[in-house]
Amino acid sequence: MYKFFFKAFFDSILSLIAIILISPILLIAALLIKLDSKGPIFFLQERLGKDQKIFKVIKFRTMTHIERKVIVQTFKDSPEITGVGKYLRRFKIDELPQLFNVFLGDMAVIGPRPCLLQTMEKFGNADTPYRFKVKPGLSSNAGVNGSIFLTWDEKWWYDKDYVENVSFFLDIQIIVKTILVVIFGEEKFIKKPKI
Repeated sequence: MYKFFFKAFFDSILSLIAIILISPILLIAALLIKLDSKGPIFFLQERLGKDQKIFKVIKFRTMTHIERKVIVQTFKDSPEITGVGKYLRRFKIDELPQLFNVFLGDMAVIGPRPCLLQTMEKFGNADTPYRFKVKPGLSSNAGVNGSIFLTWDEKWWYDKDYVENVSFFLDIQIIVKTILVVIFGEEKFIKKPKI
């Protein structure tokens, strides 16, 4: 029942409350981005959602504003990350505008992270289709267990595990762990699945 009805209601209410409560943080972040470097405040990018529906994810811009023909995983020591962007990324503030994606119904608070269209080239693992059975999330099971430190297969495993066990208590558990990851850093919570 939660997975098919209450989760969507929970996401809408929680995202609206969060947007209202953190609006000062959003405004300060937007101002700092404009003062720090040239370019737009927000970064819009096409991602794959539920049932592989394409939508535009909203993030704060954390990198220099140049055209990139090749999109790769960005690590914290990348020279293209701006001064302000380094802190926005470290404390996950760059992801907060995705609360609007949640409120609009393209995303959920918790779910597999929305992947790039190019990521489909890496698909082949039997676990990958599971991530498209639910809405992508602002935070994820993989995200609180290692995130960028996990291999693609390990991320797909965590996505499948989440989809097969969606519950209110699991979502709350991931929300709490997300807060701990923001405070202490992703490196402290790396947990490789035995696959």
